[in-house]
Amino acid sequence: MTSSHLPPLPTDLRDLPGVQESPLDAVRYDPPNDEVFDENPCLSCGVCCSHFRVSFYSGELAGETGGTVPVELTTKIGPLRACMKGTEQGGGRCIALRGTLGQPGIHCAIYPDRPNPCRDYQIWEADGSPNPDCQRLRAKHGLPPLPHRPGPQAPAAPEHDKAA
Repeated sequence: MTSSHLPPLPTDLRDLPGVQESPLDAVRYDPPNDEVFDENPCLSCGVCCSHFRVSFYSGELAGETGGTVPVELTTKIGPLRACMKGTEQGGGRCIALRGTLGQPGIHCAIYPDRPNPCRDYQIWEADGSPNPDCQRLRAKHGLPPLPHRPGPQAPAAPEHDKAA
């Protein structure tokens, strides 16, 4: 079969046989780090957004690739890499951060469209202890340390019998 006899590629999920759903870009996956807490410490902090270089695969950029990160807020750092403006060298404030560090209401202006490094950054370890990098940065900016994570904890490792 030659390429002239192939059916056209669908431009919408609903063009596929049996699919009644909305277009793919309407489906959003948010990793477990996006859990909502009664008192999310990130909503009164922002130090990670003013310290780390936020670099990511250019496929996350809004446009033809289907990404969501606004191109105008990024800097190209390689053929397939971009980073958030302000974070190019590390130690700089992300252009999307709004508010005053350490004050209630600080937030990301593009939170639903933020790149994966921001989605993946964990403020708590699997055992519920605070991320040491987060603690260090909070201390550097005069913020109190984070407590152990609220909510259910991972099961403790089983104790082993001591050797005789």
